[in-house]
Amino acid sequence: MNRRMILGGLFAAATVPALTACASGITSLDNEGATSGGGSSKDGVTIGTANFTENQVLGYLYAAVLSAAGVKVKVRPNLGTREIVIPALRSGDIDLLPEYQGALLNYLDPKATAAEEGAMQNALTLALPSGLQVLPYGLAEDSDAFVVTRETAKKYALTSLADLKKQNGRLVLGAAPEVKKRQVGVIGLKDVYGVDFKEFKSLDSDGPLVKGALKKGDVDVANLFTTDTDIEANDWVVLTDPENLIPSQHIVPLIADRKADSTVRKALAKLGNILTTAQLTELNRQVDKDKKDPEDVANAYAKQHGLTK
Repeated sequence: MNRRMILGGLFAAATVPALTACASGITSLDNEGATSGGGSSKDGVTIGTANFTENQVLGYLYAAVLSAAGVKVKVRPNLGTREIVIPALRSGDIDLLPEYQGALLNYLDPKATAAEEGAMQNALTLALPSGLQVLPYGLAEDSDAFVVTRETAKKYALTSLADLKKQNGRLVLGAAPEVKKRQVGVIGLKDVYGVDFKEFKSLDSDGPLVKGALKKGDVDVANLFTTDTDIEANDWVVLTDPENLIPSQHIVPLIADRKADSTVRKALAKLGNILTTAQLTELNRQVDKDKKDPEDVANAYAKQHGLTK
């Protein structure tokens, strides 16, 4: 999920508080109050989400815990890609969105080398434009995956991304349009693994178009997410990443300073300490397979785990 670096205004390193790793695996700030930036959620918080199931579920989970904490919330789901939601956050159209550590860092700084969760949190704090901050990252994570059918894996002897080079000019990659220009996408596969595809087909982000194309054989390789239950259900093969092109992707709230008060921080940290990768995968399944509403799924989870009454 690498992103083009379009934002400026980096924080000076000297002004960034030290980050420490908690026993729970969540990164927190030594001095939480020092990063509140004088923000206030008293006038409400508008949550935006990207255009795929999981991000919508996370957005509604954020809404549930904030509402339980007394914050007036509004959710604007399915806004689009990072190229849309980050500018919306900066402009004030939205105040908060669920993000992914590695993807966000690569979007802001394509040359960043941090891979470990704590190091990425530090790097994100440095790379973010003024007016934005990342809150403590959670237990749950979700990464990009490049997937082939079992039949394709056998036909071309594919087990890793490195194997794709042996089939240069033969295979078709299907993914969201922006993947063509991302480091964790066509650019990185070429730079890191030397891969050249026969064709790139612009489809959707881990949605019915790209998965349908993979099933039909219209594409040979599809860009999906590791929490997608369709991977196991269809016996698809996730190609391994021996060169670590794809970074760690813990869920992390990205918020405007203007809204990052202690009420918001504590509510989202509580969710981050509880929500696991397995639970998030199950919530995705309920939406994608059981056809439940993302908001209903999020609210039910929040209530079940004592996050709301």
